[in-house]
Amino acid sequence: MIKGFKMQLNPGQSAEYEKRHNELWPEMIDMIHEHGGKNYSIFLDIETNTLFGYIEIEDEMRWSQGADTAINRKWWDFMADIMEVNPDNSPVAKDLPLMFHLD
Repeated sequence: MIKGFKMQLNPGQSAEYEKRHNELWPEMIDMIHEHGGKNYSIFLDIETNTLFGYIEIEDEMRWSQGADTAINRKWWDFMADIMEVNPDNSPVAKDLPLMFHLD
């Protein structure tokens, strides 16, 4: 299954966002894989600071369970100062409907 979503980066934080993801914690990588995620990419529209995410997941329920892990909540707290977040520090993310896919 393919998921697309968008999030909002705070102005002036693109370099920091990229740095933090280039140094992604091994425990976070493990959690993503353990919950069925692969081929994960995030793109930035530099004109709007909108982040566009793409990930392939095995199962929606299995993937959503990753949000409740301690390492994921720690990551949300770590990222909360540079992006738009909800009261629990989860990123404000909006799913995007798949309109076209070609293998």
